[in-house]
Amino acid sequence: MALDYKNIIVAVDGSKEAEYAFKKAVAVANRNESSLNLVNIIDTRSFAAIEAYDRSIQERAQGFADELLAGYKKEAEAAGIKNVNILIEYGSPKTIITRDVSKKVNADLIICGATGLNTVERFLIGSVSESIVRSAKCDVLVVRTDSVEESK
Repeated sequence: MALDYKNIIVAVDGSKEAEYAFKKAVAVANRNESSLNLVNIIDTRSFAAIEAYDRSIQERAQGFADELLAGYKKEAEAAGIKNVNILIEYGSPKTIITRDVSKKVNADLIICGATGLNTVERFLIGSVSESIVRSAKCDVLVVRTDSVEESK
């Protein structure tokens, strides 16, 4: 059984938890000499109510995603990752990451941050990380802390 990963997805959204996930993804990708796929899903479910008032919301979301992923890509390359890809998709992060993105990049590991949702919010809408764990066809690492083990 192989214990290495070659195509890693890390889902980032600008949150502190996503930054923790990114740092761990870089460490895992370095240890395994993996491709690192930085993914941001622009959640279009919230656009319907806002779009009537502000049509530029999609442009701003795209600009934020471009800037966020470009910064992470630069950081990953500086850390020694040779193959870093950027993917921006539109839709529900709960389904897009496992249904579309993981197939597109032939992922063998998905890394995401744990959510900050409280119990009531998780009950009503569920968390993205929980959905990824339930529906992914590959291994999933849900990151809760910012500590990264140094390789020896």
